[in-house]
Amino acid sequence: MTSTARLEAAGAGSRLRLGLDETGLTYVILAVIVLSAVLWARFSAQVEQTDFSMTYVGARILHLGQSARLYDLQEQSAIRKSTFARPSPLLFEHPPFEALIFQPLAALPYRTVYIIWALVNAAIWLTLPFLLRPYAPAPRETSGYLALFALYAPLGIALFQGQTSLAMLLFYTLCFIQLKRGRPLAAGMCLGVALFKFQLVLPFVLIFLLRRQWRFLAGFTLSGAFFGLLSLIAVGWRGIFSYVRFLATIASDPHNVSYGSTLYMVSLQGFLNALLGRFVSGTSIGVVAAAVSLGLIVLTAWRWQRLEAAGAGPETEDLMFAAAIAVSLAAGSHLFPHDLSPLLLSLFLVAAHFPASGRTALRGLLGAGLAVFWATPLVFILLARHCVYLISPVLIAFALGALELAQKRPAAPADDPERIAS
Repeated sequence: MTSTARLEAAGAGSRLRLGLDETGLTYVILAVIVLSAVLWARFSAQVEQTDFSMTYVGARILHLGQSARLYDLQEQSAIRKSTFARPSPLLFEHPPFEALIFQPLAALPYRTVYIIWALVNAAIWLTLPFLLRPYAPAPRETSGYLALFALYAPLGIALFQGQTSLAMLLFYTLCFIQLKRGRPLAAGMCLGVALFKFQLVLPFVLIFLLRRQWRFLAGFTLSGAFFGLLSLIAVGWRGIFSYVRFLATIASDPHNVSYGSTLYMVSLQGFLNALLGRFVSGTSIGVVAAAVSLGLIVLTAWRWQRLEAAGAGPETEDLMFAAAIAVSLAAGSHLFPHDLSPLLLSLFLVAAHFPASGRTALRGLLGAGLAVFWATPLVFILLARHCVYLISPVLIAFALGALELAQKRPAAPADDPERIAS
């Protein structure tokens, strides 16, 4: 090897080491930020008013042997008042199996259980970059890529609130990876685990139903049956019927703070309620929101089916998956800012296949969407002013932009191994 070649090789090695060092340093900084947030939240005075407090109440009711009264409002109120000095007005409205999963921890003090779950959420947050990176190679600089995880506000909100939204992002990611590997049955099973947020998962599953993706649906059904059985074990048939009645009550009173006021929702229904709630009945708004949501779901399924029949390539499949997540979130009821966590997968996929410079309008639309969702101060300003519902039109526009971008991607060879299997 000549001296010049040795110098070039040494330079390349130095650049590689520098890149690895920068990446490692950025990851350490991200880990410090996330873990510091966990410790800060643990000692915060507001920790008893986080969303996790209602999960703890549900687990506590099961722990005390009152499973049939899990959705009894008086029972929940009594447990809240006996557990917390400053109880939150929120009620436990999640499926019974979630309370059953947390029941083994309900014997411990609340703050201890909170930090255990916060550390689980932190571990998910710090694992996701490694899972997503091979499928979303933008931005190219790994330090910038990791920085985007730190800047995405819904993850931080979910971490502080003790929500399951980070886990939802994890299962959407695992679902996507399994589809990329040609394992639709496993993909459906992965998504089925996210049924703790069933109102946000079922619209996505409906898209696959309309596309007649039977193996995916079989996997989802297996998971659903398992968690349905857990719910039955947790509360019995009486508790299941009580839960159904409880959900009907929530649907009939969208402005009740105890159920989660629509002023804090970023779904289409929340947007319409905020704008028209004083002039139009809740039932009429619900019908309009359901009709528009169903239209978006049908459009997404039809477009995906059509592109697949035309020999859609892996880029098209990625973008359709991204659009399907955005549509499902917009269509789902009770969508709060932290529930936008799964959208991070869509953002990275769209960024990885961003439109060429010749498509100015589409670049502007999608670029604006990426900017809004990664604009952390904007999200908190909208939350503080109780107008976070203004994000809903941006979410729908982003979904439609992803659909349009997917339509223009090149077709894949028939034997392309990267194509998502049916």
